[in-house]
Amino acid sequence: MAEIIQKDGTWVFDGDALRLTPGRDKNVGLLRRELGELVVPLGALAGISFEQGKRSGRLRLRLRDGADPLLHATGGRLSEPHDPYQLLVESDRYGVAEYVVDEVRRALTLDEVPGGPVDTYLLPGPSVPLSCSAGDGTASFDGERVRLEWNWKTEDAKASAGARTIPVEDITAVEWHPAAGLENGHLRFTVRHAPTKAPPKYDPNAVELWGFKKDPLMALVAAAVQARLPHPGDRDGDAVRSLPAPTGAGAGAGDAQASGSDHDALLRRLRELGELHRDGVLTDDEFSLAKQAVLKRM
Repeated sequence: MAEIIQKDGTWVFDGDALRLTPGRDKNVGLLRRELGELVVPLGALAGISFEQGKRSGRLRLRLRDGADPLLHATGGRLSEPHDPYQLLVESDRYGVAEYVVDEVRRALTLDEVPGGPVDTYLLPGPSVPLSCSAGDGTASFDGERVRLEWNWKTEDAKASAGARTIPVEDITAVEWHPAAGLENGHLRFTVRHAPTKAPPKYDPNAVELWGFKKDPLMALVAAAVQARLPHPGDRDGDAVRSLPAPTGAGAGAGDAQASGSDHDALLRRLRELGELHRDGVLTDDEFSLAKQAVLKRM
């Protein structure tokens, strides 16, 4: 087991998963504190890195595309204090951080975890029910319905219709954007059969955000809803599963195709290993050994 304890939080790796617990330091963002402890399975990881600085360093996790509904809903726009996949490391713990990195990378190599995208969420998303008030409204989600309620700062054109209740099955997409510079942010739900180009200020399916303290909590609502929507990578998987198995005279052709598929899979594995090596997940020695193992199978 590898463990690092810092004011910013605690990371523990047991060989199968990383347990990320936020610290109580004042610099820990509100979203991280509300999200609480995260358990990230090894199969959800694409890599881990450690960056040293003069006074402090930073551990960073890189998840496989599509593994986490929070990252999907926020599009990688979480700022540093709110990002649960970063850990501030004090200079006297650099050795411990490097040990954690080595242990995670070794496990990724031994388990042959690919770095490519996944077609199902490997993390569950925030627990429900939850509710957040920020900007011009309050967004609540109980696992089945989103409810949007307005406050005195809401534009009359949006507030005049009253509170909105949207069944999750009617939602086709969700997005969260933080406020940046002079641009306001938003939490927006795309509702089936009700497309709109209205800005969030006037959109009855969106909460406008102005860059205040509680804005990041709206990302939790976005992630909880996203976790209950069809995964964006589902379609290809469903198409493959729907193909009929070869029978009779065509079986031999199917075997040949399977052999070709095995060869293609090994080629993909070589490409993945190359990407892991370039990203620093694998050392030169680890990459060489893993590559030789794949070449032998070919």
